[in-house]
Amino acid sequence: MNNGTKRHKILVIDDDERVAGALRRLLEQDYEVETVDSAEEGLQWAQKENFDIIVTDLQMRGQSGLDFIKTLHPQQPQVPIILLTGHHTTDHAIEAIKFGAFDYVLKPISSQDEIQEFLALIAKAVATRVGANTPAAESDHNPPTGAMVGRSRPMQQVFKEIGRVAARPVVVLVRGETGTGKELVARAIHRYSDRADNPFVIVNCVAIPEALLESELFGHEAGAFTGAQTLRVGKFEQADKGTIFLDEIGDMSVATQAKLLRVMQESVIRRVGGREPIRVDVRVIAATHRDLEHGVATKAFREDLYYRLNDASIRLPSLRERREDIPQLVQHFLQFHSGSLAAVQTNIKPEALRILQYHSWPGTVRELKNVVQQAAVLARGYSITAEIVRAALEQTNLSQRESSQYLDSFVAELLENVVNGGRGNAQEVLSEWVERELYSQAMRLSGDDQSQVARWLGVSRPTVRERLLYYGLHPSGQRADTLAKA
Repeated sequence: MNNGTKRHKILVIDDDERVAGALRRLLEQDYEVETVDSAEEGLQWAQKENFDIIVTDLQMRGQSGLDFIKTLHPQQPQVPIILLTGHHTTDHAIEAIKFGAFDYVLKPISSQDEIQEFLALIAKAVATRVGANTPAAESDHNPPTGAMVGRSRPMQQVFKEIGRVAARPVVVLVRGETGTGKELVARAIHRYSDRADNPFVIVNCVAIPEALLESELFGHEAGAFTGAQTLRVGKFEQADKGTIFLDEIGDMSVATQAKLLRVMQESVIRRVGGREPIRVDVRVIAATHRDLEHGVATKAFREDLYYRLNDASIRLPSLRERREDIPQLVQHFLQFHSGSLAAVQTNIKPEALRILQYHSWPGTVRELKNVVQQAAVLARGYSITAEIVRAALEQTNLSQRESSQYLDSFVAELLENVVNGGRGNAQEVLSEWVERELYSQAMRLSGDDQSQVARWLGVSRPTVRERLLYYGLHPSGQRADTLAKA
């Protein structure tokens, strides 16, 4: 047991002495730190001492960190608990927040930037504790089977948001480009909600002709219109006590938007051609790739419905924003492909994987999935080589797209952000993005040889080191090394 002399008290629970010691040395500069090596002992200490924050590992001998959170959080909901995990899965990420964790952090905490972010998170947790803000407890139910993949920071944020909103009775708007996985987010929210055992109903608003969409949503009586020979139960009735997912809601007509808003406000529907009100209890999750703010400004989307949908909003990153997830996504798609064909899983050569990871993807995760499946077919059960990946890219027409298309898309996003009131120095943002890509790819090609990068780019080695530090592309400092080794 280790005692410090600082004001705020932190309990660290980790059965790895190296990690516990590194955390203690990092935190005791500003806090009073106690360390224990099991969840069971941590629970005993937390019940007899007043801690301002608790930091616990996920995987430990005996009870896990998640078990610790499930036990302690209902008893002491005012105490922020931060979960450390080096064994990340989507389920862990969502469950950590769902059962009351203040936040979770992926190990190793290896770079100086990551350490500073961790310390900032600790400070934020202290402020929350002092301010008596209480993270809301979540209800228990079965977790989803893992379909969402990603360790990148943008995806970690998505998982956290799912955990925060899943068990709360709020409407959720999921935003992102077509093919980024909005339906997967909606399914995860449903599976983690208290409606998980009830229906999950999908309506693709753009795939249904406008003349039939009202009938699809609310149903119709026999004889309501030409061709309506029998009674039809609509999607809202089918989803009663469950969740309805309205995909591409930005393509819905203003007239149907008005009827949808009334249903959401009153929880009552009327079938087309019917007079009797039918009460329904349905949670709404909507998704769109469109700019709804622009739709509101141009009167193409109702402002009142826009605000009704925005109880909570989750933005899904594009593939180019989560490039570090590509190796994991590729393995996931290969496993899925082999399972669907009842075949042995095809492996992929490292050089082939590198081509996929550093390809200038203009699109989405769905495009990556198509390329991987095409490559698996071309490999015919053998290893996927670099040549096969190039052929798959050509067959899907991705390798022939001009890089200017990608740049055009990026510039359009920057300008759209400015128009909507975001950061105004778009030229600086673009310059930084280009420079970061330049240094990042040069480091990969050189095998992390900074001297070689300096020669290639015509700059000094100190300049290379400074830019790598600026963009967080290279670990630095003794404190970073300490936690990385731990």
